[in-house]
Amino acid sequence: METRAAASTRASVGPAAEQRSNRAVRSLASSSKHSSKVFQGRTSRRAQHAASVEAKAAAAQTGVQPAAPAPELPQTVEKAPLYTEVADAEQLLEEIDACGVGLIASLRNEHQHKIVEQALTALGCMEHRGACSADDVSGDGAGIMTKVPWGLFKAEMPQLNEATTGVGMLFIPNDDALEAKCKEVFEKVAKAENFKVVAWRDVPVDVSVVGPIALKTMPRIRQVFIESSSGLSGDELERELFIVRKLMEKEKAAALGEDHWDFYACTLSNRTIVYKGMLNSAAVGPFFKDLKDERYETPFAIYHRRFSTNTVPKWPLAQPMRFLGHNGEINTLQGNLNWVASRQAGLRNDIWHGREHDFLPLCSARESDSANLDHVAELMVRSGSDPQEALMALVPEAYRNHPDLMKHYPEVVDFYEYYEGLQEGWDGPALLVFSDGQKVGCRLDRNGLRPARFWKTSDDMVYVASEVGVLGDVLSNAENIVAKGRLGPGQMVCADLVEGWFRTNTEIAKDVATRAPYGEWVKSCARKLSELNASKVLGACQMDAADALRLQAAVGYGLEDTQMIIESMAQTGAEPTYCMGDDVPLPVLASTPHMLYDYFKQRFAQVTNPPIDPLREGLVMSLEMRLGGRGNLLQPGAGSYNQIMLKSPVLLESELDAVRSDSALQAQTFALHYAAGSPSALQEALAQLCTQVEAAVRAGCQCVVLSDKGAMDVQQPPIPPLLATGAVHHHLIRAGLRTETSIAVETAQCFSTHHVAMLVGYGAHAVCPYLAFESCRQWRASPRTEALVKAGKVPDVSAETATMNYKKALEKGILKILSKMGISLLSCYHGAQIFEVYGLGREVIDTAFTGTVSRIGGMSLADIQRETEAFWAKGFPDKAMTKLDDYGFIQSRPKGEYHANNQAMSKLLHKAIGLGGNGAAGQAAYDAYTQHFKDAPVHVLRDMLELKSDRQPIAIEEVEPAADIMARFCTGGMSLGAISRETHETIAIAINRIGGKSNSGEGGEDPVRWERITDVDENGKSATLPHLRGLKNGDIATSRIKQVASGRFGVTPEFLVNAEQLEIKIAQGAKPGEGGQLPGKKVSPYIAGMRRSKPGVPLISPPPHHDIYSIEDLAQLIYDLHQVNEQAKVSVKLVAQAGIGTVASGVAKANADIIQISGHDGGTGASPISSIKHCGGPIEMGLAEVHQTLTTNGLRDRVALRCDGGMRSGRDILVTAALGADEYGFGTVAMIATGCIMARVCHTNNCPVGVASQREELRARFPGAPEDLVNYFHFVAEEVRAGLAQLGFRSLNELIGRADVLKQRDHPLAKTGGLDLSFLTTYAGETGSSTARLGQEVHSNGPQLDDRILADADVQACIADATSVSKEFEIVNVDRSALGRVGGAIARKYGDGGFTGRLHLLLRGSAGQSFACFLVAGMDVKLVGEANDYVGKGMAGGDVTIVPPPGTKFAMEDASIVGNTCLYGATGGRLFVGGRAGERFAVRNSRAEAVVEGTGDHCCEYMTGGTVVALGAVGRNVAAGMTGGLGYFFDEEGDFPDRVNGEIVAIQRVQTKAGEAHLRGLIEAHVERTGSAKGQAILADWTNALQKFWQLVPPSESNTPQASQAAEDAAGSGVVGGVAVAATA
Repeated sequence: METRAAASTRASVGPAAEQRSNRAVRSLASSSKHSSKVFQGRTSRRAQHAASVEAKAAAAQTGVQPAAPAPELPQTVEKAPLYTEVADAEQLLEEIDACGVGLIASLRNEHQHKIVEQALTALGCMEHRGACSADDVSGDGAGIMTKVPWGLFKAEMPQLNEATTGVGMLFIPNDDALEAKCKEVFEKVAKAENFKVVAWRDVPVDVSVVGPIALKTMPRIRQVFIESSSGLSGDELERELFIVRKLMEKEKAAALGEDHWDFYACTLSNRTIVYKGMLNSAAVGPFFKDLKDERYETPFAIYHRRFSTNTVPKWPLAQPMRFLGHNGEINTLQGNLNWVASRQAGLRNDIWHGREHDFLPLCSARESDSANLDHVAELMVRSGSDPQEALMALVPEAYRNHPDLMKHYPEVVDFYEYYEGLQEGWDGPALLVFSDGQKVGCRLDRNGLRPARFWKTSDDMVYVASEVGVLGDVLSNAENIVAKGRLGPGQMVCADLVEGWFRTNTEIAKDVATRAPYGEWVKSCARKLSELNASKVLGACQMDAADALRLQAAVGYGLEDTQMIIESMAQTGAEPTYCMGDDVPLPVLASTPHMLYDYFKQRFAQVTNPPIDPLREGLVMSLEMRLGGRGNLLQPGAGSYNQIMLKSPVLLESELDAVRSDSALQAQTFALHYAAGSPSALQEALAQLCTQVEAAVRAGCQCVVLSDKGAMDVQQPPIPPLLATGAVHHHLIRAGLRTETSIAVETAQCFSTHHVAMLVGYGAHAVCPYLAFESCRQWRASPRTEALVKAGKVPDVSAETATMNYKKALEKGILKILSKMGISLLSCYHGAQIFEVYGLGREVIDTAFTGTVSRIGGMSLADIQRETEAFWAKGFPDKAMTKLDDYGFIQSRPKGEYHANNQAMSKLLHKAIGLGGNGAAGQAAYDAYTQHFKDAPVHVLRDMLELKSDRQPIAIEEVEPAADIMARFCTGGMSLGAISRETHETIAIAINRIGGKSNSGEGGEDPVRWERITDVDENGKSATLPHLRGLKNGDIATSRIKQVASGRFGVTPEFLVNAEQLEIKIAQGAKPGEGGQLPGKKVSPYIAGMRRSKPGVPLISPPPHHDIYSIEDLAQLIYDLHQVNEQAKVSVKLVAQAGIGTVASGVAKANADIIQISGHDGGTGASPISSIKHCGGPIEMGLAEVHQTLTTNGLRDRVALRCDGGMRSGRDILVTAALGADEYGFGTVAMIATGCIMARVCHTNNCPVGVASQREELRARFPGAPEDLVNYFHFVAEEVRAGLAQLGFRSLNELIGRADVLKQRDHPLAKTGGLDLSFLTTYAGETGSSTARLGQEVHSNGPQLDDRILADADVQACIADATSVSKEFEIVNVDRSALGRVGGAIARKYGDGGFTGRLHLLLRGSAGQSFACFLVAGMDVKLVGEANDYVGKGMAGGDVTIVPPPGTKFAMEDASIVGNTCLYGATGGRLFVGGRAGERFAVRNSRAEAVVEGTGDHCCEYMTGGTVVALGAVGRNVAAGMTGGLGYFFDEEGDFPDRVNGEIVAIQRVQTKAGEAHLRGLIEAHVERTGSAKGQAILADWTNALQKFWQLVPPSESNTPQASQAAEDAAGSGVVGGVAVAATA
């Protein structure tokens, strides 16, 4: 590999780059190496493999051929799908990927071999963006697309007519008989389509560079040349070749079966060809010998390196595809596929001459998201759309609230509005590189979630890549580069190779949008709901209070639902917040009735794509929906559809009435009530409903209204609206009619955000929750409310306002649910079914929720009918009702639903452990605690499992000691701030005493805790930690696991180097897909000091880590953390959901040491109720899936597995061990053991025992001591020992992964006999020793530039003696996280700010990702060249300067020189950028200062301190969530205020001398360091320039001298003003 990459680099950029190429290759070879015992040979194996490539190739040339690939394994043949088959989520979750991509093109259309060489070089320098299988050689996929190299082919076959010939690049099964059959299939189709097969060609390959896993499934690779017998050429030839390929796929399915993926056409085209395979980057060139042939010439190349979270190799999933190369993930895929299936039968375009059926089915759930998007885009292009137009329709930009768009290309709004009526978006992180052979370009998703940089040279070459530096010529080629830029959110660049132009986004959008009269088309096709004059809010109650109460009871409302949810939303306009977690039984296990919605859990983004921030980045989100049939995507035009545009899916009663009466839609209402009596009544009613709806749609009904409104009749219960909606939706899909109509639901059984999201997710376009609206009116009209208003206890709002508040809260909550999955548009979420089921059987799924994951079986339609009728009967009581039942689903009630964390349990535990340091009460007391759980109702899946071994019991003395078991114990990531200092430190000391590991949670840690306590007196008190009791000399309060969460609060180099493990919190069990929340009243001065924020200011962590938008981004953060602290293991915390096994495979391949799986029932200090209740899956399911998937993929022994979520006893440890866990986390129960009494008021700061409060008078009541928790852990460990002895196992090592000892209990459930837990009792197979996994060495980043720097004797002396030294080094893009280890080394000795020396480093070249991360004071760094994403991440001090190379032709202010997300989580230092930056500059910056020439969108997002100065144009949404720090923005265009998110900050001119001096000083420093021409011009005309600066001031800074004249005057007179500034911890 080293030789190959070096050779290709030298070939393309010359000998001067040889040193750089060698370093690049070393980095590539070690980019994901482990130094663990199991994988210690990985580097050497790759090096040996690489070194032998050329020798093997030479041997092959002398006639010694390598062994033939192994024959193909037998494949299962399944029935080919129907055209209307909906997507199966189980299949979709098996393949998730992300990648590095790029393109190179000659605008002069010059065919050059150099372009191929450069593409291979660039591919090799993005190896770190891909991954390999368990053998560490088989790549997840790599390849390139080029123009068909006719010169190469005609040299071998002079007879080829390149004008009329197509070239097929085919994968064919590795079997002689099958190859013959495949060729026969292809030739038969080609002949039938009037093509002549001119020749077959064996593609010359070198199989010695293929990894063992990829080799097992490697197909034969053939090229076929077919000539049009009718002389077709150009676009007509491409269309006919498209038909041939699609017919070949159909014939293949008929002849060989659908699953013969190894008979596959990579391309069949006259213009383009793709060479790809399951290869690593450096193997592509050597493997495909054609690519090394000088005769292989092309005017463009697209290259792609894949990182798949799955490791089962499939060669066709490598990229590029036929039209696209895709980096990212489509979050809405299941919905997109369902809509394609339902609309494809109606696709028509005259260009196909009636042959549209020949290319159906268009998509398949068996293929990846990239492949399916490629199918649709390719069809649009083949049907006459330009590539630019197709991608604008499929991946639309966020065109609302867009100042630049409205200023420069407003006409595109009509284009997007028109196409929304034809095509829902394919939404998710996506950098899409495309070519049809004539145009080449790329498109970025609406959120800008993938990096994309481009540059142009003076010889009319254009380059686009996921990162800069891939050619290594930033210095040598500087004088030739005439422009540099980046793609912003929703933007596109495109080059036309035929006409020789290169256009950026504005030109492209203007061109496409003006090709047709889209504005007129929109007017002819769509009307706004507001035009119907229907939005009247009802103020008067529509029902008698008693009748309303009966109906509420009959459809399933409880007292909590009305009081805690509906009434709260009506008052505040927001979802209610609660705390702790969801500790009630899963609905299928419960004896209490539940609404059908409760059996579903929302899915959420984790690792492979990010959640979106609905609070701070809501401008890219939309709830707009449309009622009416869809138009024909392939033939746009005036009057092609008739729709009503909705701003929101939530309709008022008056709005639904207007829709019903609209003549154009021909709406029809279908009653959902059915006649009770027969056990099959519900099933029959559903079938009848579907038949009636189908008939109406065929008759022209464009809006189906499903309604349960009507007089209450005890014999006429309603079909659950979710069941009806899903059944109708899927019935219409199967009938091929779904896009002919829309569905509106008028229902009483819908009141929460989860309910609306589910109805939309299963097909509803609109929902009218009429009983919830009536409940708002009834609440306001009630005497109780009137009394509360008069007493001033609730706001005095009218019934109309209450209704609109409730509607607003629903809409905000729906946005949050979308955002958890990373989806921006409700129209994309619509029908996407982004849920999983726990407790519904196959019959129910197949009827109404087809394709939804349901792995444990459960209730039948008859069971649902019984539950529905049980609810309905509550509406007909013998006595008049006075209030609703209090089911106690949220709050623990004496007669309500069982809560596992209850006050009786906490009292039993406190007694057993002797709370308060009183000593354990003995085994009998602990036995009473465990007996409490044995007597409790079944509430989690593990309660339905029992442990049965085929071994004889052994004596407990033969079992490993308790100390060894307790070493596997950890505590959950509870943050200091959410809980009190007393609780946090007591837990840490206790778990350190037993040899376990505590977790800091997010929020940093006080350095005083990192030293052992030596001053404890006879009373167990210490002056070091005077607020604690029960201490012992030698105690230490450090958290051995230190957490890195999305807010990066308190994450400094010193914090990181003092960790034994570093945990990346991707998600939290109680609220996955959301960020942490800390109310302002909990942000005391001490907490603010830890978090580098301001006291009293609420802190919200962003929902995503802004440096993790995909799997390769997570790999980069793991790399960062291994870089700064090479001694610390890195864990990644995930939350259970279907598909987590695939994600965990990616995490293991991303070089994590530990994977933590959390269950949905984890605790939280504060979270929306709907998140606590309706998101995430059971720990048992997640753990089992991860263990099974990692074992299957050969990755299990690469990582340790830790689990947490509702752990309370030794039995929990035994069951989770059998399911595969190596370590065990305790969260809520650890708090209980320190004194928590389950008051469930954590979110209020009023915890009565000081466990979860920052109020000093309450903290003084804290009852716990470390010994209490130690006693608890000893009890649990002894319970585990007893359990092991009973099973006949001598250690947990023998039990871990032995799911075969788990059996489903024969325990009758109240609701169903259909529960099936075989998923949990499936044995995954043999793995290595758990102890060996836990004892592995830290996974290594391999050789580093930082190691060379730190090995320099002068640098060593500088650090050791705090002296000054200057050094110079070269840097390349594969030098990632550069200087992070240097910063860590200094921090380990001096802390973040204690180094008084000066380390000057001058670097030249292209820096890789995370350049200058985790710097500390005393480091002065200058980079001459350019940098990628995450510059200055987490830096705590020092200065960083980045400037373009000497001789650069472009202006600094016009060129992007650094990437996205710079200064993320920085806590100090200064950054001077001699150029522009990308998106999210200074996101979550705490104290760093920066000057930059311009930025992309979301600048200063979530900033809590520091200063940003921008001397040029910036994007939109500036200062969203900015609660601290200052911003100065130079506004030459006069439009800056339009770009600011004014929710928090004030916008003002620089008003004070202090502010002016602050600004000028930073600009002067910037000019001195960068030579900025823009900065010089501003300083030269300072008086005038100052008038063009805007200052952004959050409230916390409003009383500082820089922002306030009054504060400056007070400071001048000696009076101290301003808010309290957080103390440094």
